[in-house]
Amino acid sequence: MSISDLFDSGFQKRNQDHFAAIVRVAMSDGVITDEEKAFLDRLARRLNITEEHYKEILKTYDSHPINPPTSYEKRLDRLYDLARMVYADNIKGDEQVILLEKLSIGLGFKSENVKYVVDKALSLVDEEVDGDTFAEEIKNMNR
Repeated sequence: MSISDLFDSGFQKRNQDHFAAIVRVAMSDGVITDEEKAFLDRLARRLNITEEHYKEILKTYDSHPINPPTSYEKRLDRLYDLARMVYADNIKGDEQVILLEKLSIGLGFKSENVKYVVDKALSLVDEEVDGDTFAEEIKNMNR
């Protein structure tokens, strides 16, 4: 196995774990709505998740670890994806918010201010900001 094969498989595994975390948020209410399914389909394409892995992750989403990215930028990208999933069906349920808080801690956000970060993230997604604006706003919270 070459070094590039190791890198590719590690990269794919991280993408699959990230995708599984988002499926976990979608499944927190027990149902994946049509809007959530459309979001998952787009995200799977963006993360290069194969159809085979997609189906497997839907069955085993809760067995995948939350692997936090090493860069703050990537953490913000993942938080943005997760927050958008919470709003995908236009219902911000308590269970989904609690799960988003737990996943955010797993992504590396500090537990003492995760509620504030999640509230801000959900507010920004509700305002339909793009990913760049989202990242900038979250960064500005910590200044």
